[in-house]
Amino acid sequence: MFKNITPEEITENAFEVIGKKWMLITPSNKDGIVNPMTASWGGFGVMWHKNVTYIVIRPTRYTYELIEKTNKYTLTFFEDKYRKILNLCGSKSGRDINKIKETGLTPIFEDEFIYYKECSLSIFCKKLYFTDFNPDNFLDNEIEKLYPKKDYHKLYIGEIIRVKSE
Repeated sequence: MFKNITPEEITENAFEVIGKKWMLITPSNKDGIVNPMTASWGGFGVMWHKNVTYIVIRPTRYTYELIEKTNKYTLTFFEDKYRKILNLCGSKSGRDINKIKETGLTPIFEDEFIYYKECSLSIFCKKLYFTDFNPDNFLDNEIEKLYPKKDYHKLYIGEIIRVKSE
C-alpha cells in the first residue's frame, strides 16, 4: 500500500536509484497512452525555492513527443526484481510495442499522473522549465562523444507535487 510522504522523507540515494538501479519516466497523457521510458540520468534538488527533479530526454525518443504535450510526469523506482522491465522500457520504443502489455506493469492513474502498482517509489512532477542542450556549452570534450548522432537531450525541471512510497 502506498503512502504519501514529503520530498524530504525520501531516503533513497539519488546516485544509486537513478544511476545504478534506473527509473521510469512516464509523461501524463490525456489520450490514454502509457509509455514509460527507462532513464539513468537525472536528479533531485532544490531550485527556485521548490523541491524539484530534473530529467533529460533525447528528441529521437517517443517519450519526448509525449512529454512535449503535457506539463506532468512521474518518476518511478523499482526493486531489483523488476530489472527486466526496466531493460525492455529502455531498449524498445513505444512507437513499436505496447510497453504496458509487454511488461505486465499495472498503471495507476491519479490526478492525470501515471505510476505503477509494482514500483516502490513514485515522484509526481509538474514541469517548470525546459531547455535544449547546446553542445557549444560543453566544457568537457568527453561529453560530445555521448552524442554521435548529434541528438542532444532536452532538460526538464519539474516541481515535485507529490511523493508516494511503499
